[in-house]
Amino acid sequence: MKKIILTVAAVFALTFANAQDKKESTGGPGFSNGDLYLTGTANFSSDKTGDAKTDGFTLAPGVGYFVADNIAIEGMLTYKSTKDDDGVSSSKTSGFGIAAGAKYFWTPASQFSLSVGAKLSYMSTKVDPDGPGDSTEKEIGFNIPLGLNYFVSNDFALTAEWGGFGYSSNDNGGDGADKTTGFNLGVDLSSISFGLLYKL
Repeated sequence: MKKIILTVAAVFALTFANAQDKKESTGGPGFSNGDLYLTGTANFSSDKTGDAKTDGFTLAPGVGYFVADNIAIEGMLTYKSTKDDDGVSSSKTSGFGIAAGAKYFWTPASQFSLSVGAKLSYMSTKVDPDGPGDSTEKEIGFNIPLGLNYFVSNDFALTAEWGGFGYSSNDNGGDGADKTTGFNLGVDLSSISFGLLYKL
């Protein structure tokens, strides 16, 4: 086990060192073949109507790597938590998900670039009310997001992603429950998410 940990650490160190050497030699904003980057989004919301209150939090860090000048592969983890309290009873919803996919970039070497991707995702969400009756839902999804990146420096970029076309299948807790499947096409501003990107 110790040898495996040391080997993984050595590979990570070499990858990071190569990325640093490449960055020092190329410099400038934009992407190119071999670039490694970290990205992510975070969101907090709080709504109150009378005695009813809902607080929500989502954190989604990710990593990407350019396998060609215009193509990057990405992986992302998602954690979300929501608490609903109507003044009489409350419930907590927590979820953990993983996603992987690829993106094609137009003008990746420029300060501003557009992208289109294909992404598979899996999310497990647990609903835990005050009393008995907790349940866990599992959802599988596929979507084709559109995105943009704008470098504000050589290393940092602002990102935005529009949900685009998507498909999802939710087991609604299983145990004989009917599944919910659906297609959607995000056409309003509420389906846009914003984030940050750091190029290593």
